[in-house]
Amino acid sequence: MKLLIAIIQPTKLNAVREALEKIGVTRMTVCDAQGYGRQRGRTEMYRGHEYKTNLLRKVALEIVVNDDFLERTLDTLSAVARTGPEGTIGDGKVFVLPCEQAIQISEPIRGPGAV
Repeated sequence: MKLLIAIIQPTKLNAVREALEKIGVTRMTVCDAQGYGRQRGRTEMYRGHEYKTNLLRKVALEIVVNDDFLERTLDTLSAVARTGPEGTIGDGKVFVLPCEQAIQISEPIRGPGAV
């Protein structure tokens, strides 16, 4: 099992969710996130005054998949979350971590069956 942490643009959330549903990934946790990478924030205007925003809004998806779903999930995430045909800075990242154990709380199911 693997834990995927995908940091994506908030505007891509629905498209990513629908695409993952089509390939059979129906469970995920969605969290609001703020951060910056190469973008280094941006300058905005509010009531005629310019100010710098250091942290940009993102969405963090936490998805646990069995090993046989890993590649198709990664391919779907990278294809759907990309803005434009070649992507742009700020589209996000996906981190893949090992997941040793999963336990379903409502029923005593452990391991890949709990995912």
